[in-house]
Formats: sequence, structure tokens, C-alpha cells
Amino acid sequence: MVFNSIEYLIFLPIVVLLFYLTPQRFRWILLLAASCLFYMWFVPQYILILLVTIVIDYGAGILMERYADSPKKKKTIFVISITSTLLVLFVFKYLGFINDNFVALCQALGLNVNTTVKIILPIGLSFHTFQSMSYVIEVYRGHQKAERHFGYYALYVMFFPQLVTGPIERPGNLLRQLHEEKRFNENNIARGLRLILFGFFIKMVVADNLGAHVDLVYEHPEQYNSWSVWLAMVFYSFQIYGDFFGYSTIALGSALLMGYEISDNFRSPYLSRNIAEFWHRWHISLSTWFRDYVYIPLGGSRVKLGRWMYNILVVFVLSGIWHGANWTFLLWGLAHGLLHIVEKVLLKAKGNKEIQYQRLRIMLNLVNTAKTFLFVTLFWVLFRATDFANMKAVFKGAFTQFDGGQRLAVEPSLWLFLGLFILFDILLKDQRFDRWCQGKHAVLRWTVYALLLFCTIAFSSVNNFPFIYFQF
Repeated sequence: MVFNSIEYLIFLPIVVLLFYLTPQRFRWILLLAASCLFYMWFVPQYILILLVTIVIDYGAGILMERYADSPKKKKTIFVISITSTLLVLFVFKYLGFINDNFVALCQALGLNVNTTVKIILPIGLSFHTFQSMSYVIEVYRGHQKAERHFGYYALYVMFFPQLVTGPIERPGNLLRQLHEEKRFNENNIARGLRLILFGFFIKMVVADNLGAHVDLVYEHPEQYNSWSVWLAMVFYSFQIYGDFFGYSTIALGSALLMGYEISDNFRSPYLSRNIAEFWHRWHISLSTWFRDYVYIPLGGSRVKLGRWMYNILVVFVLSGIWHGANWTFLLWGLAHGLLHIVEKVLLKAKGNKEIQYQRLRIMLNLVNTAKTFLFVTLFWVLFRATDFANMKAVFKGAFTQFDGGQRLAVEPSLWLFLGLFILFDILLKDQRFDRWCQGKHAVLRWTVYALLLFCTIAFSSVNNFPFIYFQF
């Protein structure tokens, strides 16, 4: 089941209504059943994969706590749990990719090898795998008590608002809340509906309409002039942002209708002045996951420069691979890592001096923001391209076809929607839409609601694009 569907618009109110009519001690059953139905709407049998991971990590948490006084046994259980979880991810997400590259290498060497591996990737596998792993890691570190109630642990992994595309929750936030009694609160209902409306607008009106133009250019970049290719590249920057931000916002709103506060995943990332700040604002739950469970254990920044560079590259390459089994994703992660290193080294070389003149400081910030957006946009080509050939064709079109090719036709309304989205992004820097609305006059608030609702009903894309991050 997807958020931007009639089925979800029926499913969500029913679940919320039943939630408040159900006694607290039985609510976990309702939410777990709803989450199973939500997930099985895609490919029903894949819920068995989730069940295997849940059973292993649930048991591992209890056993690690039982053998807390035996570090060797505790570590063995931890390794088995993490290995088994990663093995599931490897088989379904990376085995086919490794097989295809192995076959290509053998054929290049003149060996007659032609094996095929065709496995459909379960929806959201990378997300709930990382969420499950965070629980095991936190229990192993002693930061989280092992959950004894199997139903609550299963619900922590499967909570439907953030099951398939995050945010990746930590047990200290979501698991704790699942045990709390949630009372009906009109303010939570109002805030949740605001977030859902805003999420629908940026997904269905902005991202999906941009996506139609992006697909045209990326399918045949050689047919369009350079200006149109650049326009499609910029459009994709806002498409993927609006698509993922839209999902995360609807997830926040859906959870808030029942009183659950899940993590913010975006904070105006395109207003970042450097790539490090970008990753503090983009896909926050994933970047903090890698920070806490990979970067810091490797030594973080409290090491020599060479080792720090290594740590950064490991984190960004893993982040790229996490997104997909394709060399273009690895290259995308590597590009972000290298830019992060270059910016950090240059900043250290010139010294972090405070600029005295405010106008100069503002201009410099604007230049740095534009520079960061430009690099991120160029790197998105690696992310969006289907393969190296497609990537090469897009870059070639962007830099060598100024004098020929088709012009991408863009409806005037799309510029209006994109401008409205950018305006909201500037206004909402470092705060959420629901909280921004609370401090505004009723006339302004209801004008904004009416505008968003009208645009969503009247201008939603005729193409019902799936959420981009479903593939991860």
C-alpha cells in the first residue's frame, strides 16, 4: 500500500479510529495487524523475510542481556544476529549484482560462464534492516534494555507509517513510545493532517510533475539541447527531494494522528553551505545511523588526517552502496565523500575566520549555497542514471549540445508549484510545517491549507509515480 493511493486514504482513518476505540493493552495488536496488512499489500509472501529477521534479532536481544556478564558469549550472539540480518540484505539486494559482474568478468577473460540470479527486492528492505540492526547494536552497547514482549518488538520494526521508506527509527525513541498510553488529542490530529496535506502537495503536485519532464530527458538525453538537459538535472534535484520529503512528511503526520512523534528526516538541505551541512539536513536518520554505528566506531574525526579521510570515504561509499546495487550508486557516494574531504581540507588550510562585514558574509553564504547545490545536482546524475552509458549521455548532453536538439517544454503552472515549494523550504528552515502553522494567524493558515488542497486535487500528476526510495 502506498501513501498516495485511495486505499491508504481509506486505511488510515479506519486505523486511527480503531486505535482510539481500542483499550491501551490491545493497541499493539491492532497496529501490528494494520502494519502487516500495509506491508502485505505489496508482495504478501515477503512478510516472511521480515518475520525471520524479527525473530532472530528479538531472540538476540534477550540472549545478549542474559549473558551480559559473559562478554565472549554476548559478542558471539551479537555477531550472529548482525551477520544473519546483513546476509538477508546481501542475498536479496546484492547477490544478483555480484553475479552479473562475475559473469561479465569471466566472459571478458574468455571463460564460458552464464549464470543468472533473478530475485525481486522486497519493498523497504534496507530501511527495516537498519532499524532492526540499530536495536541489536543498542542492546549490545547496553544503551537499550532488551524488549521482552515479542509483539511490541515486531511492531517497532513494522510500524506502518515508516516501515518501507523510513525514517530509520531508534528503539530509544519509537519502542519507548509504543509502550506509552496515547490519549486522543485534537492538537495532534490537526498537526498530523497539516503534515499529510503538505506531504501530498510536495509529492503529488511538485515531485510527480517534475518527474514527468525528468523521465523524458533521461530516457533520450541525446535528443535535447544542453539547456534542457541542465533543466532536467535541476528538476531531478527537486523531484527526489520532494518525493522523499513528501513521503517522510506523510509518515510524520500519519504517526502523529495516533500521538507518535517520529524523527524529522529533512531540514531544508538545499540551503546548505557545504556538503557536510547537506548531510546534516538530508536523510537525517540514515546519515546519523552511519555516524553513530560506522563513523564514530572507526575513530570519527579524533584521528590523524589520513585516517579521517579513510573514515569519511568508508561511510560515504557504504551510503552509496546502501542505496542500490549498481556501480553508479557507489560512484555517487564516493563523489560526496571526496567533496566533503576537499571542503574540509580547504577550510582548515585557510582557517575558520569570522567575516566582520554582514553583507559580505551574506554574499559568501549565498555563493557557498549555490556551489553546494550545483555539486549535489551534478552528483544526482550518478544517482538517477540507469547505468554508466546513460550517465555519460546525460553529461555529454549537458556540456556539448548547446546548439542543437529539442527544447524541453515546461508548463507555466509547474514553475509556480516549484517556486511555491522553494518558498516553503526557505520559510520552514529548521522547523516543521505543522509547527510553523501553529504560530500564524487563522486567515493565513486556512489560506495556505486551501491553496495546498486545491493544488493537490486539481494539479496532481496524471502519472502516479511510485516513491523513489521504495526501491531501496
